Amino acid sequence: MAHISADPDKKILARVRRMRGQIEGIERAIEGGTDCYAVLQQTAAVRGALNGLMAELIEGHVRHHVFENAKNARGAEELIDIVRSFLR
Repeated sequence: MAHISADPDKKILARVRRMRGQIEGIERAIEGGTDCYAVLQQTAAVRGALNGLMAELIEGHVRHHVFENAKNARGAEELIDIVRSFLR
């Protein structure tokens, strides 16, 4: 994904940093003996954030590498929609 490293998106980097903070919070909670429900809840939140990041990266990839060169742009849009639905 050269287009990401060539022009890093500040929103994507912010998402990754936020997830890092969430994961560090899970680590502290486990070390501190926090209630398992709270740890599970935070873990689910990180999973949702990771799925959201994956959807953004896939969409960027499709738009950059497929959509721009596609004769059938509708097919690329449908692929993006399906992947977003799958990752929710």
